[in-house]
Amino acid sequence: MGQATFRGDLIGGKTLVGTFMKTPAIDVLEVLILSGLDFVCLDAEHAPFDRAAMNACGALARAADLPLLVRVPKADAAEIGAALDLGALGVVVPHVIDVPTATRVARAARFGHGGRGFAGSTRWAGFGGSDMATLLERSRSETVVIAQIEDPEAVACCEDIAAVAGIDALFLGPADLSVAYGKTDQSSPELQAAQGRVGRAAKAAGKGYATFVADAAAGRTLARHGVNAWFVASEQAWIIAGARAAKAGLTAP
Repeated sequence: MGQATFRGDLIGGKTLVGTFMKTPAIDVLEVLILSGLDFVCLDAEHAPFDRAAMNACGALARAADLPLLVRVPKADAAEIGAALDLGALGVVVPHVIDVPTATRVARAARFGHGGRGFAGSTRWAGFGGSDMATLLERSRSETVVIAQIEDPEAVACCEDIAAVAGIDALFLGPADLSVAYGKTDQSSPELQAAQGRVGRAAKAAGKGYATFVADAAAGRTLARHGVNAWFVASEQAWIIAGARAAKAGLTAP
């Protein structure tokens, strides 16, 4: 598994397992790389990643050939372009609610008129070491754009969002969608119906299908919907779970 093949594996339905990284420190990313995960996603929407932290993580990921994604704070061209320039292989974009948003996001991540600004001097571009034609082809073959479906209106048009050129995968956000449905947990029939519908939309469009799960057991129950990219918990959740398990194992009567 590496950067050059990640997009093809995602679209092709290969099982990919990664996590959200919440702590803006390259030491944490180094540990996650050693774990053998298929990818890591920096959570710049819900964690304090500034450009300096993303810059450091982008350098380490590039050196290790780790597929690094960034969940940007919003569907904003500047945020998307900065993440990609700093070395991210792709972006996860929250609250893609309709086709115009999906189209704008896909364009922002791709070079072309009205799209991502071209610069051959960035980390992603090899700091000036590649010609324009090579970089344009690399972007077409490697750059990944994942649209989060986490609003009821997005579910209602998920087939159209999936069909947008330049969207490589749909990511069903179970927590936000559950809250939007007025629920207090993730067990509602509305959520289950959405999981199935979004999965069918991704499959019909030939796109990848991703979601968040708390652990592997939760993921196995969702496999029937066609999910192939698993964002499992976060390093912070794993630290808490491991520490609690260790304490319980040594203090239980």
